[in-house]
Amino acid sequence: MLLYNSRDPFYKKPFGAVKTGEMVSFRVFPPAELHDPAPVMELFPIGREDDPAALTALPMEPRRAPDGRVGYVCAWTPREAGVWRYRFRLRGSLGEFLLLRQPDGGAGVNQGGFWQLTVYEPFSTPAPLEGAVFYQIFPDRFRNSGAPKEGVPADRVIHQDWGEAPVDRPDGEGRFLCNDYFGGDLQGILEKLPYLAGLGVEVLYLNPVFEAHSNHRYNTADYRKIDPLLGTEEDFRRLCAEAGRLGIRVVLDGVFNHTGSDSVYFNKEKRYGQDTGAYNDPDSPYHDWYSWIRWPDSYESWWGFATLPNVNEGCQSYRDFICGEDGVLRKWLRAGAAGFRLDVADELPDSFLEEIRRSVKAAGPDKLVLGEVWEDASNKYSYGHYRRYLLGRQLDSVMNYPWRTAILRFLKLGEGQELLNAIMDILENYPPPVVGVLMNCLSTHDVPRCITALAAPDMEGRDRDWQREHNTLTPDQYYFGRQMFLLASLIQYTLPGCPSLYYGDEAGLVGYADPFNRGTYPWGKEDQGLVEYFRLLGQMRKGSTVLRQGDFSPLCFNDQLCVYQRRLGNRTVAVAVNRSGERREIPWNRVIPKSARVLMTVGGADGAHALHSHSGIVLAF
Repeated sequence: MLLYNSRDPFYKKPFGAVKTGEMVSFRVFPPAELHDPAPVMELFPIGREDDPAALTALPMEPRRAPDGRVGYVCAWTPREAGVWRYRFRLRGSLGEFLLLRQPDGGAGVNQGGFWQLTVYEPFSTPAPLEGAVFYQIFPDRFRNSGAPKEGVPADRVIHQDWGEAPVDRPDGEGRFLCNDYFGGDLQGILEKLPYLAGLGVEVLYLNPVFEAHSNHRYNTADYRKIDPLLGTEEDFRRLCAEAGRLGIRVVLDGVFNHTGSDSVYFNKEKRYGQDTGAYNDPDSPYHDWYSWIRWPDSYESWWGFATLPNVNEGCQSYRDFICGEDGVLRKWLRAGAAGFRLDVADELPDSFLEEIRRSVKAAGPDKLVLGEVWEDASNKYSYGHYRRYLLGRQLDSVMNYPWRTAILRFLKLGEGQELLNAIMDILENYPPPVVGVLMNCLSTHDVPRCITALAAPDMEGRDRDWQREHNTLTPDQYYFGRQMFLLASLIQYTLPGCPSLYYGDEAGLVGYADPFNRGTYPWGKEDQGLVEYFRLLGQMRKGSTVLRQGDFSPLCFNDQLCVYQRRLGNRTVAVAVNRSGERREIPWNRVIPKSARVLMTVGGADGAHALHSHSGIVLAF
């Protein structure tokens, strides 16, 4: 018999995060010997669980449940946004005990931790993006249109063969310069917009496009210019306009925690003049943008990389430059951008994140503010305090790496219960507006490509030489990784939030981490079967209101199967995936109506009742 489970509305209502001013009710069923006197619910602000002065104690009253059991209930109406941790204190003839959280949301006596309750200020996220399909492009590697470029610096090394591998070795001085380019450009993306629309793409997320002197462009040189190898501002405006006509919005990468040392602002390499920039001139207007330990040679930098000097986000002139009426954010939103993904969001101060949000939303409530956060963003602790990303004043949503990890581990290791826990933890901890635009990725520019992650040896602790040696998969590895990738994507495209496809994954690209995961899109050499699969997935997702907005309900998660459904009103989409090498009956836990339609299959299935090895099915009824 369950004592309490935060995931079940019978015990806690409503499920998950709540708005300020919204009442939450709780119901527990302590063991018979531990409810005299009645239990007490104890709430603490996150981070103050050991502070008696922070305790809010809620007495509980006996109440008979509809099933005849006598339990204890209480209700609480939070007035301020924040993250709370709670537990139940039990007393009885045997003494005093605590009812604590188990990994599945259930309860244990004197074992486990606190439950979490997220309280957020009412806010909205861009409604047109709810459940939309994202497509991420690393601009240098997607497509080179061949259009002539002006003003390209002479120190860039341009590959002559689009199919070559990126440079992954240091130069003679042991430096990774990242100065080899393939010439992918905005015009090349524009010319392939019909292809992206065919994949069901509705949001195009571009890694940095501003002028910078490396192929990844995370070392910004000029926030107000498009990198000359990518094209011009007019090219960007044209891309956004044409994408908009096809129902695709363009989101930019905002790298506002650091600049390049080789930039207009810092100018250590003197590319922009001998006596300008904060490094060369103590009276430079950019001097206070940086945190000097001893000017000019000692300064704070991103993770110790001297080429990436940290920006002092508390400097008002820098904030005005980024967030002001004529600032960087407004400039590119006016040019057609639909929002920003914020690089290393956990390294940006709360007050700066709030100012960024105000600036972006001033351009329209449909503009997106998405953060790079690798952990559960609702309880992320960084730089000495718990962050407030999702409480209504900062981010719309985040990149969802926890689900990526859990999906891959389920398919590789059979961790089905862990996958369910990961899904439910995010759904329980994140406000519903956040979940609607959650960026669910399987590959990105920062992690191995999904087929490699599923098929190849684990890269943990491996150096670049090992990664280079194992970067090309054997035919057997590719076939297996591809099949498991189909299943991973089936899960990704049928969960709440927004599935995000990393360019070239749909064409069969493989590779370990940077730079191996940043190869060129193999135009003319695609795995056409994969491309067609993603066309079908994208169109299924785009055309299903249930998949875009429906509630999630688990049916069966174990070491071989994951089975769940999405429901919206009287409509249901049911999903089953068999990761095992054997045929499995599908435990739907309900009767599948004869009117059910098959929306998608992977591998083989015996109708709606059983799956062949490494197979999946999606039904609608």
